[in-house]
Amino acid sequence: MKILLAVDGSAYTKHMLAYLATHEFLSGPHNQFTLLTVQAPLPLRARAALGKDVVDDFMRDEAEKVLAPISKFLLRHGISAKSVAKPGVAGEVIAKTAASGKFDMVVMGSHGHSAIGNLVMGSVATQVLAHCKVPVLLVR
Repeated sequence: MKILLAVDGSAYTKHMLAYLATHEFLSGPHNQFTLLTVQAPLPLRARAALGKDVVDDFMRDEAEKVLAPISKFLLRHGISAKSVAKPGVAGEVIAKTAASGKFDMVVMGSHGHSAIGNLVMGSVATQVLAHCKVPVLLVR
């Protein structure tokens, strides 16, 4: 099974990783994993002022801060994963990546806000569920 792990480095990502590591049906060697972190793009004025190279280096460094410790954690548990970082609106990018990469499942952590909390604050998980065509496993 091809599994997309949507990660942001938060405590909710850590809960999801702990769940993944303790459930063999997910973490078994028969699965292929891809880590995806989504970064909000910098405003156009900032990109123009700083220049493409500076912005690209910054975005790469920020992605590495999220992906490196997660990759190490997964390797300690016998799971190897490709890493991908993309700019954009997190929920939309996760759903589009799941579809374009032909993933069988998306696994991600969730804050577990109430319906009112989602209405007021929004939710990446809610966006993914609304846009994603593949099964989504939310770990709270």
